Amino acid sequence: MIDTQLSGFKLRFAQPTDVSLILEFIKELAEYEEMLDEVIATEQILEASLFVKRTAEVIIGEYHNKPVSVALIFHNFSTFLGRPGIYLEDLFVRPEARGKGIGKIMLSFLAKLAVERKCGRLEWSCLDWNEPAINFYKHLGATPMDEWTVYRVSGENLIVLADSFGD
Repeated sequence: MIDTQLSGFKLRFAQPTDVSLILEFIKELAEYEEMLDEVIATEQILEASLFVKRTAEVIIGEYHNKPVSVALIFHNFSTFLGRPGIYLEDLFVRPEARGKGIGKIMLSFLAKLAVERKCGRLEWSCLDWNEPAINFYKHLGATPMDEWTVYRVSGENLIVLADSFGD
């Protein structure tokens, strides 16, 4: 457990025994974002991805020994910097734990982790309608990358694109 400046709030890296908790957090976040119908992750998929292949890491925040927050991260790479970065895929604080500074503590921990790992950046995306989060991130000094647009290929389009290799 990693102590924080908030009394009773500790951080820890998730273990395989946390898979069901991680999926619970994912579903809570998806419900908040009105995207619950898009969650197809299962405990088996998460266990394989997080603890066998180790494609991402999860940090769990516990307030008085109760899980209240989660951050899922993975490393990306900046060719311009020649260094890895940390990409924050998801950060979620349960509603009953909001307003205590937990989100800021988690982001500052991720920044510390990035510095310790000699990463050049800590990056994440935010839904454009999520004004509370946008204001919070700006208050912390995060800069929106207005000139960049995220592109995604998934589902059937991903399969079609993959099948076109070698054509």
